[in-house]
Amino acid sequence: MQNVSRNLVVLFLIGALAASFWLGLSIGKNQARVVPIEGITNLEAGKPDLVDFSLFWEAWATVQEKFAKRNGVNYQAMVHGAISGMVESLGDVYTVFMDPEEAKKFQEDISGFFEGVGMEIGIRQDQLQVIAPLEGTPAKQAGLRPGDKILKIDDVSTEGMSVEKAVSLIRGKRGTKVTLTIAREGWEESRDFEIQRAVISVPSLEWKMIDGTVAHVKIFQFSEKAGRDFTAAASQMRSQGAQRIILDVRSNPGGFLQIAEDITGWFVKPGEVVVIEDFGAEKEQQKHVAEGNGLFSETPTVVLMNEGSASASEILAGALRDIRGTQLIGKKSFGKGSVQELVELRDNSFLKVTVANWLTPKGSFITDKGLEPTVEVDLTDEDFENEKDPQLDKALEVVKKL
Repeated sequence: MQNVSRNLVVLFLIGALAASFWLGLSIGKNQARVVPIEGITNLEAGKPDLVDFSLFWEAWATVQEKFAKRNGVNYQAMVHGAISGMVESLGDVYTVFMDPEEAKKFQEDISGFFEGVGMEIGIRQDQLQVIAPLEGTPAKQAGLRPGDKILKIDDVSTEGMSVEKAVSLIRGKRGTKVTLTIAREGWEESRDFEIQRAVISVPSLEWKMIDGTVAHVKIFQFSEKAGRDFTAAASQMRSQGAQRIILDVRSNPGGFLQIAEDITGWFVKPGEVVVIEDFGAEKEQQKHVAEGNGLFSETPTVVLMNEGSASASEILAGALRDIRGTQLIGKKSFGKGSVQELVELRDNSFLKVTVANWLTPKGSFITDKGLEPTVEVDLTDEDFENEKDPQLDKALEVVKKL
């Protein structure tokens, strides 16, 4: 993405995202679209008449006059702190302020190349947790799972901690280590995971033939590269005689909306509504339709998903379920379906604001609800440790009957 501050791009993020970011991380894209501050010409417009903003300046003056260490005060940091407090008061974990340093890290994250542990985190029911560890990363290799609750980061409690603060603590130079205290459903006590940071570079997808006729396509993220990689994979699948397809978006935290739409376009007919953007009662909904070739629209297909399937993954799964009646196998998805607009402020800081929600083609909300599986299948710790995959086994069983 070139000149990110000048382009309006719909991303997913990351999300939970917050859902957003790649935690140490993955691509931090809670469906944010980037707009420049120049689009706002009158900063006084819209200021509420009933709000006495002089209260802020009264508090500011009091700090200047009475704070014991006022000679060392960073006034720009005070401004950023005030903005952060304002945004936090909205009660929306996806609406956040990023100071210039955090904004720079965010831009590095969406480039897909950074240093950290390689997972996406988010907040659910006021608890910081893992959305998805990314394929081939230290977080994945350490055994972290979607839904793991992060209680501490290097002995710092995460209670009340924002995703952005957690990201700043977990990220770091390759070769250094971070210890995460994790609670997991079924465990009697929490456990510590010491993870060594590394350079994070995540593949977009991989695929293989099973039993000679079924293509198992594992999509790790809906990155810019994923669209091209899927086109290449589709050509190979057709040449190798794939008669059925398992689309696997387990632990896929999202990516670019356009890529999700493009890949969905292989599986539905052109013109079908893939997702609906809902701005609330004051603005008309916007429908996003498939523009692909629909070459697999008649091919028997199932979708594999789990608690780490979020954002773009839920868009694809929800569209195939609503349009084709495609069966969803595995566990309930994460539930990240809000749209953020990313505004670059005058000092290169970012303000990410929730402006809409995504709905499935039949109008189902995704945010905080997720998608329920047609066939629920657990993947236990024992399965994980013994490299067994009952979810894939069930998907194969189901797709062969279609």
